[in-house]
Amino acid sequence: VQLQASGGGLVQPGGSLRVSCTASGINVSHYHMAWYRQAPGGTRDLVAVIVRPGNTSYADSVRGRFTISRDNAVYLQMTSLKPEDTAVYYCRASAYGDVYWGQGTQVTVSS
Repeated sequence: VQLQASGGGLVQPGGSLRVSCTASGINVSHYHMAWYRQAPGGTRDLVAVIVRPGNTSYADSVRGRFTISRDNAVYLQMTSLKPEDTAVYYCRASAYGDVYWGQGTQVTVSS
């Protein structure tokens, strides 16, 4: 199983960015899929999760600005970005007692 995160980059405050997570070896529609983030020196914190059959939940800090969605991949649409959103973003798949992590994609919000 491999999870591949992509789409990170440098964006100005107030801007938007979409990160994606593609999977090989599993069907993401059968798993709880989540995005986490880890800022330098910080912990890896939950950002958003989508569970079967498509229910979503968000961290308080991103609710109303970020949207998680899923088709054959999992996406995190980020809007109204703030400098404090700067972090490495990781996707995670979990189900049936298994947990898989992607390698992370860097998102930097700076002017």
